[in-house]
Amino acid sequence: MALRTTFTSKYLKLITRRFIFNELSKKAFFSASTSKNSDGEYADVVISGGGMVGAAMACALANNKVLKNKRIILLEVGRDTGDYVLPEKYSNRTCALSPSTVRLLSSFGAWQEIEAMRCHSVSRMQVWESCADSMITFNNQDMSESLAYIVENDVILAAIMRSLKRMSDKVEVRYKTRATAFSNIDGKDPSEVKLPYVGLTLNDGTVLKAKLLIGADGMNSVVRKEAGFHTIKRDYGQSAVVATLILGDTTSNDTAWQRFLPTGPIALLPMSNTLSSLVWTTTPENAKHLLQIPDDSFVDAVNDALWHEREKNALAGQVLDFFKNVFHTIFPGSESSRQLPPTVMNIEEGSRASFPLSLIHSSQYVKPRVALIGDAGHRLHPLAGQGVNLGFGDVQCLNEILTKSVQNGADLGSLTHLLEYETERQRHNVPVMLTIDALQRLYSTDVTPLVMLRSLGLHTVHSIPLLKVQMHIIINTL
Repeated sequence: MALRTTFTSKYLKLITRRFIFNELSKKAFFSASTSKNSDGEYADVVISGGGMVGAAMACALANNKVLKNKRIILLEVGRDTGDYVLPEKYSNRTCALSPSTVRLLSSFGAWQEIEAMRCHSVSRMQVWESCADSMITFNNQDMSESLAYIVENDVILAAIMRSLKRMSDKVEVRYKTRATAFSNIDGKDPSEVKLPYVGLTLNDGTVLKAKLLIGADGMNSVVRKEAGFHTIKRDYGQSAVVATLILGDTTSNDTAWQRFLPTGPIALLPMSNTLSSLVWTTTPENAKHLLQIPDDSFVDAVNDALWHEREKNALAGQVLDFFKNVFHTIFPGSESSRQLPPTVMNIEEGSRASFPLSLIHSSQYVKPRVALIGDAGHRLHPLAGQGVNLGFGDVQCLNEILTKSVQNGADLGSLTHLLEYETERQRHNVPVMLTIDALQRLYSTDVTPLVMLRSLGLHTVHSIPLLKVQMHIIINTL
């Protein structure tokens, strides 16, 4: 009996000591993570850039139970605009969110916020060109869910920020803040290579030391530049004209329309039953002209771009007709009806704007203690509407890699795990960027052999259901 009592007493003392040790360890970690001293503040993750992708990254990390004890700081150069009030007027800047992006936003409550404001489902898409009669369509008979959701950029960001504010105990957002200097970021100084942090000096003089710095600061990323990432750039020599269009009578405005012109594609994305968002890629000279002409002339120009037949290539049309007959013999019922695009009746006052188009791609996405996401790592042509979806895909992937890193007991800034993120995302992003770049080149000409080639290729994909379904599944899983 005495032996059992002695054993129980020793066991209780051991358990008590372990409990006390664990609690002290937690307090020591928290103290070290949040301490402010002459050397600066310490954080586990600092995200530079509070746009859609950067804010989503903060939400994903804050919502990650494995990272619950990590100190996360989001730096946003803009001011806190407070609670977002949804304006009656629609914005001219929109995104086509893929189902995979919707699932990410739903995981931390942002999609529910978007649905409470406004968004519009796309259940059908039709793509065709002006030099031939080839086309391709996607609809819900091919897919089990909506093809995409058209949402204004302001609404997306507001929804993410609302979710982030609910996590204020897990993420510290610093507004009107940016890094003005960096240390231990490029590995050029041998004395700094082995330091277990990246140093940031902020515009208010504060010094932050982060185990991991995530660059989400857009196409002109300071993080990418200061870290010395090699970057590939290409100026397309094109501009995108955007506007909010008012349509004529439509039974159901749930189709996304895109027509390829030799000067660039024109796209109409449904925003409501009567409104569509215009994204018209054209030459800088024509973009300038389109911004200056009266509203009624602009509406005429949009309708003409969607409907005109003057660029039809007769030889390519004959070859395509023969090809269609052959396909119809081999694959009966492969033809689908062509729908006519809507007629634009007017334009929302003051909604016209334009911006130049370019391709930007960082050869690397990571370096020791640094990772790039979104436009900081890659920016592509808007013709496929995949830009922001690739950025949200980066968020999903990096969150999963950091989870694995912590579970394996590794440092958050460990290059071993960060390279997994780079490899996985470049396997997705690079093929998409190359394909879109090739399409942009292929459709920016009216040379007969190329018109024939692209027309036959597009019709082939359209006529073989398996190819068409697989093509859209691949795009929507990026």
